[in-house]
Amino acid sequence: MSHAMSSRYSFHQAPMRVYWEITRACGLACRHCRAEAAPTRAKEELDTEEGYRLLTQLASADPKPHVVLTGGDPLERPDLFDLLAKGQELGLGMSVSPSATPRLTEEAIRKLKAANVEAISLSIDGATEATHDGIRGVTGTFARTLVAGRQARELGLPFQVNTLVSEETLAEIPAIEALARDLGAARWSLFFLVSVGRGTVLSSISPDECTKLLEWLAERGAQPGMIITTTEAPHFRRIVAERKTSVPGRGHVAGIRDGNGIMFVSHDGDVFPSGFLPVPAGNVRKDDALEVYRKAPLFLSLRNTDSFHGRCGECEVRNACGGSRARAFMASGDVLGEDPLCTHVPGTHAPGHAA
Repeated sequence: MSHAMSSRYSFHQAPMRVYWEITRACGLACRHCRAEAAPTRAKEELDTEEGYRLLTQLASADPKPHVVLTGGDPLERPDLFDLLAKGQELGLGMSVSPSATPRLTEEAIRKLKAANVEAISLSIDGATEATHDGIRGVTGTFARTLVAGRQARELGLPFQVNTLVSEETLAEIPAIEALARDLGAARWSLFFLVSVGRGTVLSSISPDECTKLLEWLAERGAQPGMIITTTEAPHFRRIVAERKTSVPGRGHVAGIRDGNGIMFVSHDGDVFPSGFLPVPAGNVRKDDALEVYRKAPLFLSLRNTDSFHGRCGECEVRNACGGSRARAFMASGDVLGEDPLCTHVPGTHAPGHAA
């Protein structure tokens, strides 16, 4: 592995995206919730001043990371718009990931637009009310999500549609894509289930099903309009490179994965490589968030693809891909282990990449 290749796919100095779980409070009861969200706010949440300090630390990076305020439901925090204003003041790109609860009113969407958020995300986990509401645990969320998407589009607020990929949702993925395009989503992000939090009650798709879906997504990604990306399935990049079907430069930058370009801060300040890899490396109440990202042994190991084990360690596209570190950990207890959802046999070289 050359130094140039390593640098191209490594994000040593700062994450590109920071996901900050500002609360675990949420009015939904989603079957796959990573956060195991609760109806009320926890007393351990970072307070407003602690949040300002975190944002100030993140803004010292060059380039500055994009910050996604997530939850739970960020609208449960009365200081949400204060946090957004602070981030804007510091020059940080800010996005919000609200839940489809009665709090997500047209007025709330207008306020988010006025706060200059770059985008919001909305979850659609089924092409029908029965499937989506069954997964979300509350009736009416499907209809409310569609209304919110239309309102965001009318207001000129870009939105991303997030979709869970599991055995329970797989058959409806093509219809969900059509729905997301019809709504006018700027981006469609498919989250490939990692059995963490409440997600353990759902079933992951098989490796072969995953490969077939990623091949289909690569074809759909070549269509104009909506950008298609994956979460916890970075081997999508290899398939796109092999098929040469998707538009170059669209979607996530190659190399981004848990701990490499990604950092997650929990409601109580713990710092993780992602929201799906439950191994803390520090806490922002006592540590500088960027220093944790740059120097914590866990983060350093996740950025050293030569230390990976199994097929991921042998793979010729490990720098651009690297596999899902969260899934490797949940499958084997080894954050450097192989991602069991990938079917690639090392030695079959993907065009456009090298180890």
